[in-house]
Amino acid sequence: MIINLCILLTLSIKNGDTGKRPTESEAEMIVMMLPSDANPKGNVFGGVILKHVDLIAGLVAKRHSGRANVVTASIDRMVFLKPVFIGNALIISARITYVRRSSMEIEVNVEAEDLDDNSTVHAATAFVTMVALDKYGKPTKIPHLIMDNDNDKKKYSEGELRMNSRLKDAGKV
Repeated sequence: MIINLCILLTLSIKNGDTGKRPTESEAEMIVMMLPSDANPKGNVFGGVILKHVDLIAGLVAKRHSGRANVVTASIDRMVFLKPVFIGNALIISARITYVRRSSMEIEVNVEAEDLDDNSTVHAATAFVTMVALDKYGKPTKIPHLIMDNDNDKKKYSEGELRMNSRLKDAGKV
């Protein structure tokens, strides 16, 4: 596998394709949840959280792909593990885990911080597939992913499995 990766990197460099590390495009945002973000009982709407998940995934994808326009292709199994309430700080971090020719998987983790007692809970995780498009709206090639450590390699392998499963479910494989 290491030999194949070295061959891939060598071929990419010869073709002028430069890669990027996951750390070059990762992002974090913190947003205070307000009454307009929640129902009358104070629970933040799932759609508000999804909006922020989509926004940060788009930011990571744009950082990775450069000039390309990026669009959301899918969001995998968004499971809300813990509630988020009015007054919580929503802490959202995102990092690219897998890249194909024009598509990329972004892992997004959502935490809710109770600012009154300084406690934080893991509220949700999602895997967002973004696609890079050229000026004509067609999928365009993006930089490959450079993995420097075992964790990056593990996330890449897991992302490849998820991407293949998505493609199979969509009838594209």
